Amino acid sequence: MKLFIKSVLMLSVILTFSCQQHKDFTIAQTYQEPEDPSPATNQNWSAVPQGLQASVTSTNIRFVKSEIPKIEAQSTWNGTAWKGERSAAQLVLWSKDSLTEVNTKISDFKSDSGATLPSSIATINFVKYVLTDVFDQGCGHRKPEDFPSSLAADALEPVNSFAIHAQETRPIWVTMDIPRDAKPGTYTSTFTIDVKGQASKTMAFTIRVIDKVLPPASDWKFHLDLWQNPYAVARFHDVEPWSDAHFDLLKPIMKRLADAGQKVITVSLNKRPWGGQTYDQFEAMIEWRKKADGTWTYDYTIFDKWVQMMMDLGIKNQISGYSMVPWGNEFYYFDEAENKEIKVKAAPGTPEYKDLWIPFLAQFKSHLEEKGWNSITRIAMDERGPEEMKAMLELLNEHAPEFGVSFADNHKSYKLYPDDLKDMSVAFGHPVDAEDLTVRKANGYISTFYVSCADAFPNTFTFSPPAEGTFIAWYAMAADFDGFLRWSYNSWTENPLQDSRFRTWPAGDTYIVYPNNRSSIRFEKLREGIVDAEKIRILRDDFTNRNMTAELQELNQLVAKFNRNTKPEDLEHLLEDAKKQLNHLVEK
Repeated sequence: MKLFIKSVLMLSVILTFSCQQHKDFTIAQTYQEPEDPSPATNQNWSAVPQGLQASVTSTNIRFVKSEIPKIEAQSTWNGTAWKGERSAAQLVLWSKDSLTEVNTKISDFKSDSGATLPSSIATINFVKYVLTDVFDQGCGHRKPEDFPSSLAADALEPVNSFAIHAQETRPIWVTMDIPRDAKPGTYTSTFTIDVKGQASKTMAFTIRVIDKVLPPASDWKFHLDLWQNPYAVARFHDVEPWSDAHFDLLKPIMKRLADAGQKVITVSLNKRPWGGQTYDQFEAMIEWRKKADGTWTYDYTIFDKWVQMMMDLGIKNQISGYSMVPWGNEFYYFDEAENKEIKVKAAPGTPEYKDLWIPFLAQFKSHLEEKGWNSITRIAMDERGPEEMKAMLELLNEHAPEFGVSFADNHKSYKLYPDDLKDMSVAFGHPVDAEDLTVRKANGYISTFYVSCADAFPNTFTFSPPAEGTFIAWYAMAADFDGFLRWSYNSWTENPLQDSRFRTWPAGDTYIVYPNNRSSIRFEKLREGIVDAEKIRILRDDFTNRNMTAELQELNQLVAKFNRNTKPEDLEHLLEDAKKQLNHLVEK
């Protein structure tokens, strides 16, 4: 009998292993990654154990495809979240063996009290690599061959299966969106990695849901202004600009932006407001047409559809129209008498400038009043000089003073025109004087900061440490800004899925999300910081209203640690500790 039982057990093991060996694996189809231009040659892959290796790890690590992860392997993940918050986890897989096919899944989240959060709250993404370079001198024309290039782990591909090649490291990014009606408590789940021909691996996920609700992103107060480029979407997908197909492609990627708390709609009033600085130039969203009798007409069809779509997605605080002072002071219109497009160079203050803008402003005002958008529209400029600004403002204040200006300001123009810059953003490292911020807040004006190609820290380049994205919003709160501006949400390079390098700036400077509504590590970490900022605002209001002075002082001291223009020695731990203290304050 013992021999029979032993034989049955042996058969059971063989059958189990056989099932694993012949399990039907379907690997998701995905786009081709670029070749690694500089694979590591000093890695001892032969020392890695046989089979697929896997570990939970920090979301602040950007792994290198050809390097063995230098981490202490762990099989558990723990997180804390408010109701309505997104939490993120990163795992990493690596193998010295030939092609290894893996499928992943996550179970429902169950609390000790019997409450359940469905597995659908989690999204599994395999992280893909894109070509990047280095900061070097930051701004300035560059040729790819003149800068060291490598692969950066950044694009999030929302698939739950992948093929891991030999001597390859592959991260997995998991987001968990906690429902606003979730019951507080500690929930557990199991993340399973099924490996073709090998035993499955499991990771224990535990998330503690705090009894505090994060409002929907449309209600967040943090003023996020990432400039959108709808023309890049049309070019990449080869569809007619502003066709139904174009709008179908725009909606999901702009909904992602809305869900991060975006407040501003980017509009090009005239053609090429930034010259040709992007791979996909901006066309005019309003058609300017000069009649044969010298009068002007304007077609707002595209403008109206674009703005309305964005508002329907929840982005409706502000319309920023670029620009009355474009780069190069070049403007375009169609001349019916000559039956062709005319390009005219007209600097602010010149007769040609007035002839263009006085009739436009009159009709534009009337149109916005009809739409109900006049009070939220700003005439927007990007880093224009004081003389041009002065001449432009004289004309604007005479003919459309109700608009006010949105301005990326690197000349301290807010001191020259304190009542005109209703939305002002200053360069990082150039703080606004406290008394000026106080006056601006009292007037209901927006004050933010921005980073650009000139900033090695903090930034959202494809080679930037992920934690820098989170730091950005903490700095905004510490320096008493209302939010953050970055010029590039989706001004894609020619081949954005393969190569984030561009002809003028460090890699990744021109975009932070990928085609087909793919997110990125950079974008998710930036969003994480914005959520932290919203938590800080909520707690400040709560402590103030409840006269909890000690808690308010503790919170402000915590946030003040991030009011700095240089990178902290251990930014990752500084943020980790601050987040823990933030959650501790909630439960006081």
